Amino acid sequence: MSAAEGPANVVDMVRARAKTRGDVIVFEFEGRKTSFAEFDILTNRVANGLKALGVKPHDRIAYLGKNSDIFFELLIGAMKANVVMAPVNWRLAAPEIAFIVADCKAPVLFVGPELVAQARAIKSQLPDLRTVITTEGGAPEWQDYTAWRDAQSADDPKVAITRQDVAIQLYTSGTTGKPKGAMLSHANLLNLLETGEGEKPDWNSWTEDDVSLVAMPVFHIGGSGWGLLGLYHGASGVIAREFDPTKVLDFIEQSGITKLFMVPAAMQFVVRQPRARSVDFSRLKYMLYGASPIPAALLKECIEVFGCGFVQVYGMTETTGSIVALAPEDHVEGLERMRSAGKALPGVELAILDANGRKLPPGEVGEIATRSGSNMVGYWNLPEATARTLGRDGWLRTGDAGYMDKDGFLYIHDRIKDMIISGGENIYPAEVESAICDHPDVAEAAVVGVPDDTWGEAVKAIVVTKPGKELTATDIINFTRERIAGFKTPKTVDFIPALPRNASGKILRRHLRDPYWEGKDRQVN
Repeated sequence: MSAAEGPANVVDMVRARAKTRGDVIVFEFEGRKTSFAEFDILTNRVANGLKALGVKPHDRIAYLGKNSDIFFELLIGAMKANVVMAPVNWRLAAPEIAFIVADCKAPVLFVGPELVAQARAIKSQLPDLRTVITTEGGAPEWQDYTAWRDAQSADDPKVAITRQDVAIQLYTSGTTGKPKGAMLSHANLLNLLETGEGEKPDWNSWTEDDVSLVAMPVFHIGGSGWGLLGLYHGASGVIAREFDPTKVLDFIEQSGITKLFMVPAAMQFVVRQPRARSVDFSRLKYMLYGASPIPAALLKECIEVFGCGFVQVYGMTETTGSIVALAPEDHVEGLERMRSAGKALPGVELAILDANGRKLPPGEVGEIATRSGSNMVGYWNLPEATARTLGRDGWLRTGDAGYMDKDGFLYIHDRIKDMIISGGENIYPAEVESAICDHPDVAEAAVVGVPDDTWGEAVKAIVVTKPGKELTATDIINFTRERIAGFKTPKTVDFIPALPRNASGKILRRHLRDPYWEGKDRQVN
């Protein structure tokens, strides 16, 4: 199916699957199974319910919860009303959650059972929020999702939607410390789903017998996008509420998983489970991995234990997920290209640019840029940030540094920005530094990423205390934990008399970071 022949938008795709795959299970979640036909009706009810609540086309609704089949009902139901879903990272601290819900001006917030207390704590800070609905009860003052949904009409709302309309708004951390809402359109999502139709390699082809595992969080494109990918191909999806290495093995064994996507840190937790070497992986065809670099030793161990095809993918929220892939046949020990991220997917252009935006030849390091139908619409209400990332020429600047070889394989060399990737989560030093510097006894602080065998990188803080003041690492860690998400808090803290700076006063972050990376061939782990 080409883009020209394909559905006009994502919801037309869902309607089509309901007709051709009606009796097949689209999603299974904790014993609850929903067929494609039932899913189509349930999402109609959600769309009609949102309209009844006064949610208008192009409004945003927010979802604060862990993975669930309900999330996908809300996602597609919102699309049917031409409303934009904005899932919130449930791992964030309360002030960060409040910022996102307020930023997208959501009139309705859907809350999972584990997040009811956080929602109660922030509700008074959200002037645009009119309605809170809990997905599994637990809050008598708010409506229950199932009762609300089932009270709505099952008729198709038939709201006009174009491929250019925004379908989902995923928040990504910003260098200023404030998350930015990356707007992804129906066209972006369909480009992801349709890429390479007619010329797909085996690893990127799906059959109606495939069963995918949605184990990565749905607030990431690796969770929500992966779930949509299976839906698009008429395959069944098993949804894990949250990542649990022991349950991943159960799903593979008991649900007959054939495909899944994981970040390297998750792969490590699964492969190191004591029973990993006794599980039957015969149904597992392909494991896709990405979001952060993978240690060679871990990849070798996973290949030996899982015995399936491995595919490394490279992309970002702003590119609607994967734009580069390293195919299974290139996962050969000793092969130089195994160190690469792979080659551009069909329809994706890659370029390496110098500081002036000029294209560099093979082998020269510069900023990785990409141009394709997967590039986001832009950042929500941030025209300047959009212009910095997405040029008028259509090239999206990734902020990553790398080079391409003469055969088109992309090698990630370093990061132009100071971003830290820990366990697949993006962490920006400025945000952590701001939280540390709120401490009354801190004069200044710098944050860097250092190698970590479990998470790839860990957050290290280098702190200068005010004269006459003394602090411990525990003081700093506990203080920041109250202000930012746990995965962003420093794992270790060093104290020094003064931070190194250049003539213009800018902190020489590389001087602080380089000693920890000595002996590494690149500044990512």
